[in-house]
Amino acid sequence: MFYLGIDSGTQSTKSIVLDLETGEVVAQATQSYRLIDGLPAGHLEQHPSDWVDAVRNTIADCLGQLGDRRNELRGIGVSGQQHGLVVLDADDEVIRPAKLWCDTSTIDQCDQFTKAFGGMEGLIARAGNAILPGYTIPKLLWLKQNEPGSFERTKTILLPHDYLNFFLTGVKRMEYGDASGMGILNVRDKSWEMDLIDFVDPRVREMLPELGSSNLVHGTLLPELAAEWGVSAEVVVSAGGGDNMMGAIGTGNIDDGIITASFGTSGTLYGCSRQPVIDPNGEIAAFCDSTDRWMPLACTMNVTVVTEQVRSWFGWDLDELERQVASVETGAEGVSFLPYLNGERTPNLPNGTGVIHGLGGGTASPAHLARAAMEGATLGLAYGLRRFAALGLTPGEIRLTGGGSKSAVWRQMSADVFGVPVVGLATSEGAGLGGAIQAAHADGKGSYEELCGRLVELDESTRCEPNKENAAIYAAKLDQQIELTRVLKEAGML
Repeated sequence: MFYLGIDSGTQSTKSIVLDLETGEVVAQATQSYRLIDGLPAGHLEQHPSDWVDAVRNTIADCLGQLGDRRNELRGIGVSGQQHGLVVLDADDEVIRPAKLWCDTSTIDQCDQFTKAFGGMEGLIARAGNAILPGYTIPKLLWLKQNEPGSFERTKTILLPHDYLNFFLTGVKRMEYGDASGMGILNVRDKSWEMDLIDFVDPRVREMLPELGSSNLVHGTLLPELAAEWGVSAEVVVSAGGGDNMMGAIGTGNIDDGIITASFGTSGTLYGCSRQPVIDPNGEIAAFCDSTDRWMPLACTMNVTVVTEQVRSWFGWDLDELERQVASVETGAEGVSFLPYLNGERTPNLPNGTGVIHGLGGGTASPAHLARAAMEGATLGLAYGLRRFAALGLTPGEIRLTGGGSKSAVWRQMSADVFGVPVVGLATSEGAGLGGAIQAAHADGKGSYEELCGRLVELDESTRCEPNKENAAIYAAKLDQQIELTRVLKEAGML
């Protein structure tokens, strides 16, 4: 029997089909799309219809690869980019493009929340998290204050993966994992924080769909879609979750002691806990996961976006980028790249910009810039790992996923920067695999421990042990990156 996992991201949608008996991915398909061009700085938006088209087409492609065996499909699980705001009218039509996780236009709205509720400490006391640019609820306040007509028309608000679940099943519902990234869920008891909701508008209470367990079935496939794809109308759609929550399942990160690092456009470090992990400094997000546990998470907004920018400057392909980075010794001979091209969440620098520091006559080369960029992005994640340690989360192993994890140079750099062994997965599609595994779990085919133990396969050929000398160099360079960031921020230059 087959289970289909969908990873709907910022740049593309990827669908995979998992054969539950063999553990093999037997079909996969991808469709790309773009951000909306021409928006003001800080505004990053997409048309939800692009996601729907990509889901529709990649599912059809995957099922076409299965041929006559398509009738063995039993379930679908959706992973979606976190924090995006989809607003629907009374006819369930999309009112305007979705504001995305990387949208930083809501700084003023975040400040309004912070001032109204006793600062960051007051917000954390209420819900467990500060309210940061990128989270969903300040986007809704932005909509009310900047597009009042659109706000008045809004009858339902959904997150990206919720909207895709709605497309697949006709059911509107939220699960704890993705909902915890909105900024209005009290993660301690997994209930809505009504004072924060009412601060936007009391009407928002009616805009929120049903909230419930991530382990429940979301619904079954709409008959018209089942007929279109030639599959059973009894195909279940699981609750789904945000991309990090699904990535946790797809990397086997379902209990204490394992940390996953995702090297995508943005970067994340996250673990699993049986209790909420709340950071009084507000730097580690106190999210729920999509297995009804909790997920402490550090997010940076600049990982492969930085290396891709450098690659575009010099017209390199990925192999050439790898060669150039490898040609420069650890530490990039003192060249540092503060990687805040999209602003930053950790540390909280929504208006941050990139900075190149330490160039000299012998180091002002493309190769040094490339190495410094890759190091800067990785050190940004290491900043979060230090905060994890302060909260008592010390990993014995970090599992790597995302596009950057395919680079051998980057994997060794990660082990040296993090100071612990790192290892990749047999499939780089952690979120899609997580969606398929969640669908199998929702369909009663086993516990997460059983399913992940059998289906999540480490690629031991990618395992890297930290080099102690390099680790010491990177620990000092992280101190320098933190201090350089602090000085520039306090001077109003970042």
